[in-house]
Amino acid sequence: MKIVVTGGSGHIGTYLVPMLVNAGHEVVSVTRGQANPYVSDPAWQRVETVQLDRQQDPEFAEKIAALDPDVVVDLISFTLKETQSIVSALRQTHCSHYLFCSSCWAHGRAEVLPLNPDYIQKEPLDDYGKEKFASEQFLKAEYREHHFPATIIMPGQISGPGWAIINPWGNTLLTPFQKIANGEPILLPNFGMETLHHVHAYDVAQCFFQAIGHRNQALGESFDAASGGSITLYGYAKLMYAYFNQTPQIDFLPWREWCAYVNDKAACEHTYYHIARSGSFDVNKEQRLLDYQPRYSNVETIKIAVQNYVERGLVRVN
Repeated sequence: MKIVVTGGSGHIGTYLVPMLVNAGHEVVSVTRGQANPYVSDPAWQRVETVQLDRQQDPEFAEKIAALDPDVVVDLISFTLKETQSIVSALRQTHCSHYLFCSSCWAHGRAEVLPLNPDYIQKEPLDDYGKEKFASEQFLKAEYREHHFPATIIMPGQISGPGWAIINPWGNTLLTPFQKIANGEPILLPNFGMETLHHVHAYDVAQCFFQAIGHRNQALGESFDAASGGSITLYGYAKLMYAYFNQTPQIDFLPWREWCAYVNDKAACEHTYYHIARSGSFDVNKEQRLLDYQPRYSNVETIKIAVQNYVERGLVRVN
C-alpha cells in the first residue's frame, strides 16, 4: 500500500516509517523541513520525502490528497480545523484508512483507573487537549454517519533517545536528574503520589503499525498507545537514585511552596498539567484488537532516555 506519514521525521515517524518500509509498503514521509530522523535506519533510503508546511501552506490537505494515498497517518494535526480540512480532502480520494494521532492530554483529569480509551465525557485541561478531543469527536461522528475510515491513537508520555522526557518533578527540566546524580536531596510536590506513564516512541509507532495491519478491527476505534505501566513521582525519584548509585534523599512540599522551591513558572505549570491528570493505562484493548505488544516497559524507557542524557553530556556523572 501507499502510506503517507505526516510528521514522518519526528519521534513517532522515526520508528514508524522504517517499520512500514520493511513490511513492503510504499512510504511517503511529509516533513516541514529537512530534519533527520532521531534514529538512523537504511530503510529511509527507500522513502520518498515531501516537504510541506501545514501552518504555512493553505493547500496542505489538498496536496496530501493529491499524493493518492491508500493510508494516511496524521501525526501533526493539532486543531479541529486541521482535522476537518484533511478529512474533507481525503473524502475525494480512495484513501481507505486515516489514522489520527491524538494525545493522552485529551483524557483530562483521571477518574476511574485505568483510563478507558472509549470514554466520551473527557474534560481536557488545556487548549492542546481540548483541540485533540474535539478532533476525536469529529472523527467518531464521521465514521458513524459517513463511514469515513478513521482510527484514533492516543500516545502516552512519549520518551526515548533524543527526547526531553518527563522527570520526577513532572516537567522536562534536567535539574532533578543532575541533583540526584550528584547525590543531593530533592523535594517533590505534595506527597509524590501522582503518576506518570512514559512510553517508548518505538511502541507508539508499533501501535500505529498494528492498527494499519488490523484495519477492520481498528476502524472507528480509539486506542491508548502506552506501555501498560505507570510510576509515581516518588517511585521515579527512588528509581533515579538507584540508577545513579546514590542514597535516596526525598522530601515533600505543599504545591505552592514546591513551586517557590522550583522557582520556574513555566516548569511549574508544566508539572501541574502532568500531575493534575496523572492516571494510568492498561493495554488490554490494544492487545486484544491489534495484537499490540509493547517492547519496552515504562521503567526500561526511562532508563534508556536517562542514559542518553548521560551520553550526550546533559547529565554529568562524577
